[in-house]
Amino acid sequence: MDTDDENPSEWLSVPEDVIVEACGDPPLPEMGVIEQQWETDPIPSDEVAAAAAAAVESLSFADVPDGGEVALGAGSRGIANLPEIVAGVVEAVDDAGYEPFVFPAMGSHGGATGEGQRGMLNELGVTEERIGCEIRSSMDVVEVGRTPDRDVPVVADANAAAADAIIPINRVKPHTDFDGEVESGLSKMLVIGMGKQRGAQIAHKWAVDWSLRNMIPEITEQLLDSLPIVGGVAVVEDQHDDTTLIEGVPPSGFLGRERELLELAYDLMPKLPFDELDAVVFDRQGKEISGQGMDTNVIGRRPFAINEPAPEKPDIKRIYTRGLTEKTHGNAMGVGSADVIHEDIASELDAQTTLINALTASTIRGVKLPPVVETDRAGLVASLSTIGVVDPKTVRVVRAADTMHLHRMYASTALVAEAREREDLRVVEEPSPIEFEDGQFVAPSLRD
Repeated sequence: MDTDDENPSEWLSVPEDVIVEACGDPPLPEMGVIEQQWETDPIPSDEVAAAAAAAVESLSFADVPDGGEVALGAGSRGIANLPEIVAGVVEAVDDAGYEPFVFPAMGSHGGATGEGQRGMLNELGVTEERIGCEIRSSMDVVEVGRTPDRDVPVVADANAAAADAIIPINRVKPHTDFDGEVESGLSKMLVIGMGKQRGAQIAHKWAVDWSLRNMIPEITEQLLDSLPIVGGVAVVEDQHDDTTLIEGVPPSGFLGRERELLELAYDLMPKLPFDELDAVVFDRQGKEISGQGMDTNVIGRRPFAINEPAPEKPDIKRIYTRGLTEKTHGNAMGVGSADVIHEDIASELDAQTTLINALTASTIRGVKLPPVVETDRAGLVASLSTIGVVDPKTVRVVRAADTMHLHRMYASTALVAEAREREDLRVVEEPSPIEFEDGQFVAPSLRD
């Protein structure tokens, strides 16, 4: 077959009629809508900047010269109110008599170029006009030391290393690739984000044998000793991904306090409300949803990680993923966690961006392409026909927007019945037959 002029999805995708014929056209479950009942206490949006400024004011600048430059690290995707948080930090630093500037602390993201990373900050709303200070974006790094036992180079953004003080700004949350006392947060931003492409590649390569759970704390301590880090601004979000805590963390508390904040983040992160599921449909995946496209802590899978165990729950027999987010720009990192994908993913996938991300993170198994199907009906039939005998009245199926938005979701008859008996769940709509139009779901994605 000559495929030079074809979109890969055209020859990778298996038509619906082929899937249905092979699977015997099984009956599908009816689906209702359920809602998780969460108690949250977000910071009002008009108070976020002031909370970020207060976090900075709690840090000590005793060793920073008057008028000194303060480098502010930012750049993680998906953080609520990020421009307001950064602007609040900038204002507090400026009011204290110092010269703030922002540098992208995002490892290899943005195509591993200075302009690409500046562009990513702009997409996140972090522009010079909005935050009120200069952005210095470069991939240049300097070596600030080597680890004592393994002699691993420790590198940092050259602009940040030349400043009189450094403050990383990041959300503390569970990581997708490993479990540890500190995972995704201030320490990881120092080690991997501030290390730019070179630092990220070094960390992930050595992590194959060393493990990020051991590497990040050790290198963090070395960076704290070698660089003028006056503290960090830690952010924790609730189940709705709203900002619920902003806190200044001094250097002495990076590992200890971050460990406590991680426990809080685990308690607050959105999760699927069932531990045993036959099939889960996700309408989308993307880098702003999770570093691995779909959060491994939500799906209970970590097939790409070497020497890292998967989360104990949930147990999901099949995952069908329907599309990529616009903001992921074709980066399908983590697509290998799905069992079946819609042809929209194959058509939108940017192979180069995806592979570069996987190579940098040493997780190439995570970008293996699952079977591609033409329609939603084909995806659901393929999923349910490969898990054994299925009774549409008892099969346990969920359809959610993505692994970040889990407040409302479609649920099969058996799960709706279970939801009626639970105080943490509410039935919003009773089950009804799944509607398709040209094989695609008619019901919209639930993203509230």
